[in-house]
Amino acid sequence: MNQARTNPMDGAQRIAVVPGDGIGPEVMVQATRVLEAVADRFGIALSLEHFPWSADHYLTTGETLPAGAMETLQRDFAAILVGAFGDPRVPDMRHAADILLGLRRGLDLYINFRPIKLYDARLCPLKGKTEDDIDLVVLRENTEGAYSGAGGVLKPGTPDEVAIEQEINTRKGVERILRAAFEHARSSSRRRVCMADKSNAMRHGGGLWQRCFAEVSADYPEIEAEHRYIDTLALELVRIPERYDVIVTNNLFGDIITDLGAALQGGLGVAASANLAPGRVSLFEPVHGSAPDLAGQGRANPIATVLSVALMLDTLGHVEAAQAVEAVAATTLRAGVATPDVGGQATTAEVGDRMVRELSTL
Repeated sequence: MNQARTNPMDGAQRIAVVPGDGIGPEVMVQATRVLEAVADRFGIALSLEHFPWSADHYLTTGETLPAGAMETLQRDFAAILVGAFGDPRVPDMRHAADILLGLRRGLDLYINFRPIKLYDARLCPLKGKTEDDIDLVVLRENTEGAYSGAGGVLKPGTPDEVAIEQEINTRKGVERILRAAFEHARSSSRRRVCMADKSNAMRHGGGLWQRCFAEVSADYPEIEAEHRYIDTLALELVRIPERYDVIVTNNLFGDIITDLGAALQGGLGVAASANLAPGRVSLFEPVHGSAPDLAGQGRANPIATVLSVALMLDTLGHVEAAQAVEAVAATTLRAGVATPDVGGQATTAEVGDRMVRELSTL
């Protein structure tokens, strides 16, 4: 354990909690209740420290991410748990970009890790598919690609306007996300890694991905390496999702297919994610947005944030606790104690109550 990331008074691992905007604070309340309950149940020493970074904070102070925050988080914290960002009062979403994208890039969290797992067959929109059919992970490159912000606009506002968005692929960036995918497959006993690109149309970046994939896969002879064009993969995820174990792809394509995957497992309300880099503090967040129109109504689904807590615990080495959190989220869904987005009538707090009770009876 890195001692710099523990509380010097009691040795507890320090967790930075950033509830964010909209429904973020509501789902975070339930997620931290579950986190505290499982920590108590398994004797895990954690120290949760809340930070106010949000649209409210930005509109009040003009500050997005404070000076020195990146260094403090990297030096002093074991993990960052985030709710959601986005507020119509900040039309350009500057605060969200500075906080969320700023942390991903500033901390070099190059792995966006998205489990796509069906916990209740009733939630899957695909006919005849069961929990056994949908259990895969997507590793999305998180710092490069079409989201790099490279490009520009010429002659804006005129009939001759030209907008250029450039995709950035580096050998370092591509190779390390590919290797992370194979390492995950090996450590989790998954048999197959699929790399998805569009190299038949995007030959420069796609060619780099193809060459790196061939080189990296050769180091993992026990794992089947396969390739799909991204449009073919989208088709097959709907037709035969059971075909896939581990998928690795770039930033843009990963963003799209993981939302498709979220639909397969029941929607964004049950989709968790982790932003990872070995040796660095990592960031965990639900996939859904801030849904400001639902804020304060008790209708927000806390399951995705709770499953993000499970990912965090697993990453921090608390495997049994992570499995317990995932199990109570699954049994709560199967019991029908759920918010309206997944067909239930429970409130956000009632879903949290159920999970906390389940943990106490383990």
